[in-house]
Amino acid sequence: MQKTTSTNLRKPMLSFVARRKEAAQLRRLHGERRHVLIIGPAGVGKSALVAHVGEKLPLILSPQSETLGEICDNLELGLRLPARDLRLAQRKNRLLKILAESGPTVVFDGASWTTPKLASFIENVSVRVPVWLCVRSEHPWDVGRIWPLLARFERVELKPLHPGESLLLVEAAVRDGKVPADTLNIVEWLHRRAAGSPKILCELLEEIARGHYNLSSRDALRRLDLDRRIHEVFPIE
Repeated sequence: MQKTTSTNLRKPMLSFVARRKEAAQLRRLHGERRHVLIIGPAGVGKSALVAHVGEKLPLILSPQSETLGEICDNLELGLRLPARDLRLAQRKNRLLKILAESGPTVVFDGASWTTPKLASFIENVSVRVPVWLCVRSEHPWDVGRIWPLLARFERVELKPLHPGESLLLVEAAVRDGKVPADTLNIVEWLHRRAAGSPKILCELLEEIARGHYNLSSRDALRRLDLDRRIHEVFPIE
């Protein structure tokens, strides 16, 4: 069996193949300076989509947005603000001032339950610049105090892949020489194992790309799935 190389499988396939429509929608909304709610279950590719469109658009990203402190850390890093011995309130006010002056779109990824203080900060940011929120749910009991603001946001929903989209991902991997051609014979199995999750599908393809599996063997497929689960917990460096 031909051995292939696992080289950044997840990012190009997820960005350029499975989410073209959503990427185009985000680029349009960015140009219109709209607030956006990017919604979808875990593993559906919200972060990967933002990373893809952010390659050519000016975005300031907070990869984790559960507390005001970590948001300030992330935004200060994205804006290249020098570290100072400031209190949290001072850091927040400095960020609001600089964002208003520079005007980039701010992305709050990993947002979930928002406290009144955090919701107030996000609202203050949204008054000054466009805001994108990446969430798993838009229900008030999931997003917290930010919920009343969501009526002002355009909705971009990422759903689990359907079988045809899973096929597109596998075909792209085969075409680029990242997995062997006989991977096409197990597309249905890959789609079922991934349950429509682009993240899990790409992890399975990464395992195949290491070249250690006979894809015509059920035992090998079970080992492939087990290896993916192991490497999810203990990633290969």
